[in-house]
Amino acid sequence: MIVLVTDFGLESPYVGQMKAVLLKAFSTVNIVDLFHNIPAFNVRIAATLLAAYFIDFPENSIFLCVVDPQVGSSVDPVVVYAHKRWFVGRNNGLFNVLIASDKQAKLWRLPVDPDKILSNSFHGRDLFAPFAAQLALNGLPDSLELLPRPKICNDLLDYPWTIYIDHYGNVMTGIRAKTLPQNAKLMIQSHQLIRARTFSECAVGQQFWYENANGLAEIAVNQGNSARILGLTVGLPVQILTV
Repeated sequence: MIVLVTDFGLESPYVGQMKAVLLKAFSTVNIVDLFHNIPAFNVRIAATLLAAYFIDFPENSIFLCVVDPQVGSSVDPVVVYAHKRWFVGRNNGLFNVLIASDKQAKLWRLPVDPDKILSNSFHGRDLFAPFAAQLALNGLPDSLELLPRPKICNDLLDYPWTIYIDHYGNVMTGIRAKTLPQNAKLMIQSHQLIRARTFSECAVGQQFWYENANGLAEIAVNQGNSARILGLTVGLPVQILTV
């Protein structure tokens, strides 16, 4: 299984071009679209979402991750093995949260063959997708250079900002709900939000926060669009209030 995580947007041709490379190399591969609407160029948000959502996929799944504002630069392309899964992409911070949360994580530098790079601006198609396909077919090559494990601060595991807005207008934060006291309130803009276990505990129109299905604190309005009602966007700071 190859899982796609990008900031390309589904309205662009880029996702289809990467899938074409994968299917050309491995016609029976299972491809899953996880995220293609990561906020453009936002590696930190992508790292937080990736670390929250990988758990739904089987061990040895391969995540092809392209949130790559440094495309064409000297920043290493890598493959990471963390949490018994594989992650392919740029070593630009995209995998730091995964590495910080797995002491056994390892990473290797990917080889770059200039003759196979058709475009300096699309390594997702020319470098990462071909490697992900070969990893699925043949496993990790013995020739890859093992890189030192980076020193990453555990503070990366929580990110007190809004990071994603879903179809319903629920606003996800980068805070792990399990780290918060039961009586914690979230403060965003001028809004103070109490905790609820689930939507049905709240009156229609009530605003609150809850632990979402992937363990992150999420802001919602019961049967309403919290982003629109509360005037929220991605990239806003979230304050934790405890009684």
